[in-house]
Amino acid sequence: MAQKVRVKVDDRELTLTNLDKVLYPEFGFTKAEVIDYYSRVAPVMIPHLKGRPVTVKRYPGGVDQPFFFEKNRPAHTPDWVRTATLPAPGSTKDRETIDYAIVDDLPTLVYLAGLAALEFHTPMWRVDEQGRAQQPDTMVFDLDPGAPATIVECCQVALRLREVLQEDGLDACPKTSGNKGMQVYVPWSHRSENPSEYSKAVARRLEKERPDEIVSQMARKLRPGKVFIDWSQNNPAKTTVTPYSLRANRIPTVSTPITWEQVEGCDRPEDLVFTAGEVLRRVEELGDLMVPPERSATGDGP
Repeated sequence: MAQKVRVKVDDRELTLTNLDKVLYPEFGFTKAEVIDYYSRVAPVMIPHLKGRPVTVKRYPGGVDQPFFFEKNRPAHTPDWVRTATLPAPGSTKDRETIDYAIVDDLPTLVYLAGLAALEFHTPMWRVDEQGRAQQPDTMVFDLDPGAPATIVECCQVALRLREVLQEDGLDACPKTSGNKGMQVYVPWSHRSENPSEYSKAVARRLEKERPDEIVSQMARKLRPGKVFIDWSQNNPAKTTVTPYSLRANRIPTVSTPITWEQVEGCDRPEDLVFTAGEVLRRVEELGDLMVPPERSATGDGP
């Protein structure tokens, strides 16, 4: 019989199960530690999740066992979890709509972590209070290295990308993917351009500048030894790993906001690998290095 523990999170009662289940066998990291990580990182992570329909990757047997993506909230989801019912064009399950969970608070984050949702993925747009999709408030460039290139080469591309964005008066926030690459986020509220078209044009420009280092097309045969600038993540139907999300690797790595000084100083891939414990220490010392657009607009930085 599954071990069950009743806990109170803020004003919500939750039942958590199998807390001693090891979800990262090589690291000995249990479900209880996953929940503890998300509970402690919540103050800086929830502002990035808030209002965004979430897709989770669940690993009930651990990172070395089968997983599944979940967009539609589970049938047993508590009624206090905020949801947004949105169109599902091209659904592989022939759904017309999907009932997405919206992680606006700590109980919802803990509830999903308790389902062995290790990874959280979100789009570049939010829903309003009525659950209606809004225009994008963020643009993202996903930098994916083709072996033998690594995140070291991604950092060099990111630095040039920052220069191009600065020419257009845009700020940029780097973070690791928690896997082999990185992303560069750009606050996009109140811009007239289409972020997908703009990011595509920038990616093509950089590819033309540095054809031996950069590729802007998705075809894998073009990518060995180069950094693929994936601008297509700005398609409203796509998601990107949320800042501070765990990744399902052999160790509990995290998609971690970093400083531009760290980008400039990256000499080895290991320089930009951060585990859950390291990220909690970073947050305690540095706060949130990636301020969400609504806080940036009001000057509420870390």
